[in-house]
Amino acid sequence: MNVLWIFAHPEPRSLGGSLRDEGVRALRAQGADVRESDLYAMKWKAVVDADDFGRAASTDRLVVGSTSKHAFETGELGEDIRAEHGKLAWADAVIIQFPLWWYGMPAILKGWFDRVFVKGFAYGVRRPDGRTARYGEGVLAGKRALVVLTAGAPEATIGPRGVNGELGELLFPVQHGTLWYAGMSVLPPLTICGADRVSPEQYEAAAEVLRERLRTLSTRDPIPFRHQNGGDYDDELVLGDDLAPGRNGLDVHVKGEHA
Repeated sequence: MNVLWIFAHPEPRSLGGSLRDEGVRALRAQGADVRESDLYAMKWKAVVDADDFGRAASTDRLVVGSTSKHAFETGELGEDIRAEHGKLAWADAVIIQFPLWWYGMPAILKGWFDRVFVKGFAYGVRRPDGRTARYGEGVLAGKRALVVLTAGAPEATIGPRGVNGELGELLFPVQHGTLWYAGMSVLPPLTICGADRVSPEQYEAAAEVLRERLRTLSTRDPIPFRHQNGGDYDDELVLGDDLAPGRNGLDVHVKGEHA
């Protein structure tokens, strides 16, 4: 298995950095080929601008979607973006590891998605029938994705009644709106809470949970998000009235016993 590990933490000696090292070792011990994108070590440029698109951006007005697609199709994207496209094309599975900051990912990782997931590559792709290939379809379909999250908050506070909210809703933008949108099968996330207060015993327990999750990277069932083009949504992409009746909110987009 080819695995791309995307790491977004400024301190390699952090809990996150130690777990990344554990994970990479475990994958290689399993026989996997691993490549890394350590965004802080790479000094990754986090903002989209005209410099990303070469001659494709030489117009009076920068329209990021159409310009990025033209630059992608003509090979004019920045070299750093094209390198990440090569890693994604190579990978069978992608690990996205980051600390939870202000209910989201660090800016450098958001910038990686903004710059790498360009139109024509991660979205804006058409099926033969003319429908847009997204939410379970697209160029990245068939690849697996796993979010590995560290959070300073205690575990009890991240749940259906915890003050910080439910984990699936906190991660919905990246898991459903980014990874699944681009076609990737998204595995249930791994979250390590209380990141600033981990004892040696707690660290070893977290490392073993990570190793176990990596052992099942190719076999674990993904989150059963609904396919856009699978018949659950109408022509306006609204969920059918017969599905999840009487329910609203983000979880209606996940198939379950009340599907």
